[in-house]
Amino acid sequence: MKVLLTPKAKADVAEARLWYRERGSGLDRRFLDAVADCVSAIAQNPEQGRAIEGAIRRILMRGFPFSLFYALYPDQAVVIACLHGARSPREWRRRIAR
Repeated sequence: MKVLLTPKAKADVAEARLWYRERGSGLDRRFLDAVADCVSAIAQNPEQGRAIEGAIRRILMRGFPFSLFYALYPDQAVVIACLHGARSPREWRRRIAR
């Protein structure tokens, strides 16, 4: 299945990557690898993420306290957010409330 990231989801990833880059030791690269692993997992088995609300699902990122939130459609999955576990769930809800 095709997996797309919204501009806001891409910005989430970039912001987290920068934070990890500042900590050093290649954490930023490992973070991007974890994001890519999640995207690949969604593409291979789109329904594996936990159903959160309606068509929205969440997949946990291995090794990092982040989740990808995505909307599942018949022909594609759209990642709407990459959020730290401590962030309010209202953030991803704001992104779909249009």
